[in-house]
Amino acid sequence: MGTPAFSADILEQLIPHHEVVAVYTRPDAVRGRGRELAPSPVKRVAEAAGIPVRCPRTLRDAEEQAALAALAPDVICVAAYGMLLPPEVLAVPVHGCLNVHGSLLPRWRGAAPIERAILAGDAEVGVCIMAMEEGLDTGDFCVCRSIPADGATAESLTADLADLGASALLVALSQVEAGRVAWVRQDETQVTYADKIAKGELNLDPAEPVVVNDRRVRASSAAHPARCLIGGRGVTVLSAHPAPGVALVSGAARLSAKRLYIGCADGALEVTEVKPDGKRAMEAKAFAAGVPALRGEEGTWSCV
Repeated sequence: MGTPAFSADILEQLIPHHEVVAVYTRPDAVRGRGRELAPSPVKRVAEAAGIPVRCPRTLRDAEEQAALAALAPDVICVAAYGMLLPPEVLAVPVHGCLNVHGSLLPRWRGAAPIERAILAGDAEVGVCIMAMEEGLDTGDFCVCRSIPADGATAESLTADLADLGASALLVALSQVEAGRVAWVRQDETQVTYADKIAKGELNLDPAEPVVVNDRRVRASSAAHPARCLIGGRGVTVLSAHPAPGVALVSGAARLSAKRLYIGCADGALEVTEVKPDGKRAMEAKAFAAGVPALRGEEGTWSCV
């Protein structure tokens, strides 16, 4: 059971090793720039492999629960499905439901663990294979993997953690199958929650320190962009990094030696790639060269 690319990567690595009797994913939805309905990444992988796909809008329906029970699964593997599993579903598989959760539990229970780890400045991120229960990511875990998070983006970490998660899941499944899995109870005193990213939460702000704006860019995505106004033009900042040694006051923007800098509360951030509103992504220097307010003098930038 899964929906985005994170889940699709895990499914691809699961297929050669186990019999996947069915795949559950969210219904087709409008995705990307087009207005047509598109299947989820998980659905595309499943269909290419000839695996039956179900896209229920709810798992609380008795008929859906009966259809799932009829599959007689040994285990249900869940990765970023995007839908709650009611008790009736959790009780179906013989060996329970295993969730590939993108954090080092009990830190970052919830919907946006990778983004929250970046925003908090965590030194490392990881995945845990967790036994699902009715609570929000409260179950025991058995296999964990971790990697450094320094300087990484949500996109790169998501891809890396999908690979780690697939590996960890295969280990956990072999342990479950052999009857020698060692479950670890979560330490409730160490719990933190990864709330969904709110609309506009990752927008850049000249009143914030460099490290805060840098983390917002790295945690951003198409669904939750890091936006601001540079020289009066609305842009999504796709790539940036701290620029130590560059003197620039908060709210100032400068194109210097074909490099675009924006001043934050305690220093400067170099912007390297942007997507101007209504246009394609481009190098920041190409964007800045076309903004009159940045030509030959110091311009400004601000919140959207």
